[in-house]
This record gives sequence, structure tokens and C-alpha cells, in this order.
Amino acid sequence: EVQLQASGGGLVQAGGSLRLSCAASGFTFNGYAIGWFRQAPGKERERVSAMHIRDGSTYYADSVQGRFTMSIDSIKNTVYLQMNRLKPEDTAVYYCAAEAAGQLLRLWTKHIADYWGQGTLVTVSS
Repeated sequence: EVQLQASGGGLVQAGGSLRLSCAASGFTFNGYAIGWFRQAPGKERERVSAMHIRDGSTYYADSVQGRFTMSIDSIKNTVYLQMNRLKPEDTAVYYCAAEAAGQLLRLWTKHIADYWGQGTLVTVSS
């Protein structure tokens, strides 16, 4: 069964850190474009970060640039989102997504993906 499993969310104080994980089962990330997206209550889903696994090209939203870092552990077939200096406005459900053809720009701009994780809640208190 093909599946993306997102985890690592929780409650943290402003200024703290969390690391989200996105583990794939039933396929490997090689050649994929992987993205992190988030949706806050009452707001539309927004992009956070995305990476082309093969060439390492990575995008970050302006709001997280310099605070969040996306990485991959190919052996574990897991993508991570390290989130530092968290702010209350980072509070949201975070989703990972995988695009099989490596169309990073399409994933980034149109949120088109083949697989979506179930989401993990990040709450940042002030």
C-alpha cells in the first residue's frame, strides 16, 4: 500500500523548535518532488517548502525562509522539516505531499501531488 505518514507535530512555545517527519511506504522518494504545506484554521492551504529529491533544488516560503529547513534521509525513505524559531502564526496542520514525476514547480505553485500525508498539528503558543 502506498502511503505517506506525517508525524512530529505538537505544542511548543514561541521561539522553540520542532522536527516534522514524512515517511513513505510502498514507494521510494527517488525522482520525486516532495513538499510541505500547511493549513491554519479558517485559512487556505499554503505552501511551506518543497524539494526535488534527485537534484536537491529546494523552495521555501518567504514566511519560513531562514527558520525552516527541509532534508531527506534516503535510507529511511523519510523527509524532514526542521522548524526553528517558531512563531504563533506557524500554528497549522502540516501536510507532506509527493509528486511522482519530479515536477517541483507544479507541486510548489499548484499543489498538485500524487500522494498526501494525513497531516500533523503544530501549535505554537505565545
